[in-house]
Amino acid sequence: MTTLDYELILMLDPQVEDDARDKVAGEAKAKLEAQGEIKHEANWGVRKMAFEIDKRGEADYRLFRFAGGKELLDDLNHSLRITDGVLRFRIFTVDEDSPTTVPPDTDQIMRRDEDDRDRGRGRGRDRGDRDDRGPRRPRPDSGGDDRPRPDAAPAPSAEPAPTPVAAAEEPGA
Repeated sequence: MTTLDYELILMLDPQVEDDARDKVAGEAKAKLEAQGEIKHEANWGVRKMAFEIDKRGEADYRLFRFAGGKELLDDLNHSLRITDGVLRFRIFTVDEDSPTTVPPDTDQIMRRDEDDRDRGRGRGRDRGDRDDRGPRRPRPDSGGDDRPRPDAAPAPSAEPAPTPVAAAEEPGA
């Protein structure tokens, strides 16, 4: 059995009671100890997320660094998917000698830099630069332009095409 080093990041629902969140993290830890070896564990606490998950803007983060095999990963994947209170989890393969993941500073991540405001990124940017483009052409599928497009095939006509008639020979010729 091949064992590799992994990091498990649990994102638990902060609206669930503390005891229930501790129970979920304890069950994950028990599986890791039973089928592998825990090398590091950290409770990052409740932190703001970059985007909402299940209408939650925050999550209670727990980190476990461990060594284990495929059976442990399959067991963790199955149990954490069906456990109430788990918003999301991720298991990453890491090198044995790589440093342990340190939680990022939430305030620093969420703070906008002055550079972002100067570039005009986002919804509130000035849209006055579109005035110099000129009027828009109608879209081909909008039906507003009845002119045939040069790349379009000719439309079939409503009248049937005339059938070719063989030239009749004149008698006496």
